[in-house]
Amino acid sequence: MVALFIGLAIAAVVAIGVISWYLKKKRREELATVAGRLGMQFSAEDPFGLLRLPFALLEKGDGRGTENVLWGSWEGLEVKEFDYWYYVESTDSKGNRTRSYHRFSCAVTDLRLTAPHLTVTREGMFTRLADHMGFPDIQFESEDFNRAFQVKSPDREFATAVIDQRMMAWLIQSSGRCGFELEGSSILCFSRKLKPPDLTPLLGTLKGFCDHVPRAAYSLYGSGSGSRDVGGTFTA
Repeated sequence: MVALFIGLAIAAVVAIGVISWYLKKKRREELATVAGRLGMQFSAEDPFGLLRLPFALLEKGDGRGTENVLWGSWEGLEVKEFDYWYYVESTDSKGNRTRSYHRFSCAVTDLRLTAPHLTVTREGMFTRLADHMGFPDIQFESEDFNRAFQVKSPDREFATAVIDQRMMAWLIQSSGRCGFELEGSSILCFSRKLKPPDLTPLLGTLKGFCDHVPRAAYSLYGSGSGSRDVGGTFTA
C-alpha cells in the first residue's frame, strides 16, 4: 500500500511537471506569434537584464525573474514587454519551506523626464506594492480620484505635475487593471499576468499614460529633446 502511494505521488509530480512544461511552451509560441503580428522581436530569455530597472516592483520578494520579452516599436513608442515573477518564501513550525509566487505582465518605455519615484495604482489592486515605498498617499482635489487611486512619491510637486485633471479623467475612465511606476526616465506599466492576446491592450494603456503626461511636467522635469529607449540607446 505504501509503495502504491509513493508511486502515485511520483506520477502526480511528473504529470505536474509535464503540464507546466507544456503550458510554458504554448505561451512562448503564442507570444512569438503576437510579436510577429505586431512587428516586434521575441526572446524566451531576457536579453536586456530588465531586473536592473529601478522599479520597486522588480525588487519584491525573496526571488524573482523576467522572461518572454517582446521589444520594438509599437504605435511610435519604443517598448519592451515581459513576464515578471517573484516569490515569497515562508517556513512553517515544522521547518517546511513553501514559496508563494506572484506573476505579472509588464511593459516599459522611456519618457523625456528626470522623474522622482512615483507609483499610481488602483486602490485595492496593487496597494501593497505602493505601501512598500513608505511614502504617504498623496491627495488630489478630486475625491473620486482619491477613492479610486493611490499615488505615492517623495516629491509631491512632481506627482501633481504629472497627475493633472486630464490625466485623472483618463485614469478613472481606464480599465483599472494596470498600475504605473516612474523612476528616472523610465515608466513601467504592469498588471497581473495576461494571456498573450491581451498584451496589446497593455501596450495601449502604457501609451495612453505617456500621451496624457502634461506639458507642464516636461517643462519642470524634462530631460531635453532627446530620449533614451529602455536599452539605453540615445535617440534625437
